[in-house]
Amino acid sequence: MAPTPTQVKPTILCVDDENDNLEALERIFRKKYNILKASSGKQALDIIQQHGNDISLILTDQRMPEMTGIEVLEKVIGQYPDMIRILITGFTELESVIQAINKGQIYQYITKPWDPIELSNTVDRAVERYTVGRELTIRTKQLEVAYNELKTLDDAKSKFMILINHELKTPLTSIINFLSLLNESPLSEEQKLYVDRTIKSSNKLKQIIDDVLILVRAELNQLHLDPQSILLSSIESLINVENQGLKTKKNLTLSETIEPLEFKADKRLFEQILNRILNNAFKFSTESATVEVKGSKIGNFYEFKIINRGENIAEHALKKIFQPFFIDENIMNHSIGLGLGLSICDKLLKMHGTSLNIRNVENGVQVAFYFPLTQT
Repeated sequence: MAPTPTQVKPTILCVDDENDNLEALERIFRKKYNILKASSGKQALDIIQQHGNDISLILTDQRMPEMTGIEVLEKVIGQYPDMIRILITGFTELESVIQAINKGQIYQYITKPWDPIELSNTVDRAVERYTVGRELTIRTKQLEVAYNELKTLDDAKSKFMILINHELKTPLTSIINFLSLLNESPLSEEQKLYVDRTIKSSNKLKQIIDDVLILVRAELNQLHLDPQSILLSSIESLINVENQGLKTKKNLTLSETIEPLEFKADKRLFEQILNRILNNAFKFSTESATVEVKGSKIGNFYEFKIINRGENIAEHALKKIFQPFFIDENIMNHSIGLGLGLSICDKLLKMHGTSLNIRNVENGVQVAFYFPLTQT
């Protein structure tokens, strides 16, 4: 069985012109590490040329003929800066130690004669440092790749937004305008039915495009807030035409309990959030039910609660309800919307530094959202 990466022994290179010292070093380290040995600086550099990427640490004597330990380490650092470097030197060779620190950038120096336990502990710590450093390097590269992928994705979203704006909205606007002109012309009942249905479908497509654009712009931080103080005593006047029609069609009653306190929000986006959540509440309320809207202070925030009476949301759906295009339904049934409303509300609220909370209550669903108070 091949060893896993965690089972592979780290490799260290021992360099000394005295064979007895090399054998002694091998005996100290062979149980924990793969040992490579070199009896000269030139031989050490040849080994590093072949196995450099696999070597965690080089342990070299200072006094060697032809090439000193410092010279070896100085050459290693240029090509393999992460390799840990330890110098073995005589206690009196202070000048050599200073040169090693300045030129070879050593991790530590060991004096002769060395203490086997101290030497072993030093090498263990050094190899551990090397391993952690390599892991950090790998993670950093992975993060760089992930960051570049995210940048590419953001660029793709921006291009998608331009495409949607120009290639879809422009011709769709023309279609809607010409349909409106056609609707003002003399038409038979059948022709008028066709035109009305086409206008309705075109407007629905326009709404889908607008929703997708809002979601993408919010994710790209391209929506700009215009926070201002808002004081409400009622939300009735803020309900849009679509929601008023849905409320009337289902014979719903709106019950308001609004505490008049100033809160801070982008008024245009606040009205969007309110109407999107009301739209959900009206759609999923039972006929002739009461939809409650409550506004009150909670801490330093103004909390809105909208409660509709109807079926509870399945627990598995609650966990995914803010995901764009999530629709919890039997695939054979017709969908109601695209599952974008709550995703958009969640994004817009996060831009305000607040959140959206949804939970089941007795015989219904409660949606709560918050805005910071301008007075406490």
